[in-house]
Amino acid sequence: MLTEDQDDILDFLARPETHGLRPGDEVRRIDTHISAVFVAGDDVYKLKRAVRYSYLDFSTAERRRAACEAEVRLNRRTARPLYHGVVPLVRTVRGDLALAGPEAGGDGEPVDWLVHMHRFDDDTLFDRLAADGRLNDALVRRLADTVAGFHESAEERRDHGGAAGLRWVIENNAECLGDAPAGLFLAETVAAVNYRSREALERVGAALDRRREEGLVRRCHGDLHLRNICLWEGQPTLFDCIEFSESIACIDVLYDLAFLLMDLEHRDLRRFANLVMNRYLLRRRDLDGLVALPLFMATRAAIKAHVTASAAETAGPAQQEKLHEEGRRYLDLAAAILEPQPARLVAVGGLSGSGKSTLALALAPLLGGAPGALVARSDELRKGIMGVGPETRLGPEGYRPEVGERVYEALGRSAFAGLRAGRCVVADAVFARPDERIAIESAAREAGATFTGIWLDAPETALVERVEGRTGDVSDADAGVVRRQLGYETGRIDWHRIDAGAGPERVLEAVRTLLG
Repeated sequence: MLTEDQDDILDFLARPETHGLRPGDEVRRIDTHISAVFVAGDDVYKLKRAVRYSYLDFSTAERRRAACEAEVRLNRRTARPLYHGVVPLVRTVRGDLALAGPEAGGDGEPVDWLVHMHRFDDDTLFDRLAADGRLNDALVRRLADTVAGFHESAEERRDHGGAAGLRWVIENNAECLGDAPAGLFLAETVAAVNYRSREALERVGAALDRRREEGLVRRCHGDLHLRNICLWEGQPTLFDCIEFSESIACIDVLYDLAFLLMDLEHRDLRRFANLVMNRYLLRRRDLDGLVALPLFMATRAAIKAHVTASAAETAGPAQQEKLHEEGRRYLDLAAAILEPQPARLVAVGGLSGSGKSTLALALAPLLGGAPGALVARSDELRKGIMGVGPETRLGPEGYRPEVGERVYEALGRSAFAGLRAGRCVVADAVFARPDERIAIESAAREAGATFTGIWLDAPETALVERVEGRTGDVSDADAGVVRRQLGYETGRIDWHRIDAGAGPERVLEAVRTLLG
């Protein structure tokens, strides 16, 4: 609800001379329901609209000032170079509006407040990168690392979140979906999303409360989709976090991540969604939260469904129908994510250079519900056990027999945790010893999941050529390692044997046929 007329301020900010530009220079204006953004040269000014809704109150200048200060403070956690500060908008003694400060020339009584940002190229927004096909594996991994690092340092908030926090969101979704224009959403889809969301919450509520007590509810971003991420000086940079609601922003870290995963899924980029999930979990080892991930993602999709429908109410006829269709797609996605999927474990074994990791990464997005299977990779687990980053090369100390035993124990635990959470799992390791293969099969059996073992065979020349051609890979294997492995006593291998010499595409095709 609008509480104050700001038309004179909006007109003032739209003028080129306000920003020291020449008459006729462009000042680009971007409107949302809670703010108006003005892009002028290298500067960006955001005005909070004088509005009051159930979830925010910008009804007075003082409230808007507090919101501006909170926006700058909170976003400087992840995007300090982009947020210059808060600028007063003043009324001079002549009665004119002016930006405060000696450079802007304004001196008078503040009448409103602006967030002052540094402009960045819109082409660096991640939604643009996605739409233009400019995302790649390396960039997506860096994005996952950025989010994981932010969550690691974010303030713990045990006064929010848990089952009660998510129940509030689910019930609000049900109310908003029910208020949508008649016929916009299929009644049976709305009913299915509401019922399955509540059912899932009953199932995972205790886990959510436990995660809150363990400090995994934190002061997060709260609105972590691709359009709120840009490349700044080559690094993924999170900006425009939620500043106006502690209830929306103080959430489980995986619920924060779920918005990003859902956005990628909605854009038919499941491979990248799967890569983000697995890289994030590698960095944070937060496997206990996997049980709630479908509910988290579906809740995010349901929110987007009714928010998109609301945006259509003020759009023109052509844009309105586009937004309605978009809203229906979001709701269909929510229903699909909540559809139960059987858990299964696919173990991929073979000597170094046989293409295990290539197959595992290609297979994972194809297994189970969104965003695909958990990948448990021995090379990555080894680095974690040794306390180094995934791409850090290890010396001989990282490959002692006792370290190897710990790696395979961790592999089994990770696979079991993923299966018990209802996810499909791809376990990627050499699995040269019979007891290693027996142990991973046992993990599936104990979790009540289907097991498929795959062994990749390739000639020595192909193995050596592949490991020697790697760059920036997690694996430390070289030609010497391959030649030592060729002398292993593997015993009888009962897994499905696939000729890996034919290339990764044909191997994936063969495995997909095998798995049905």
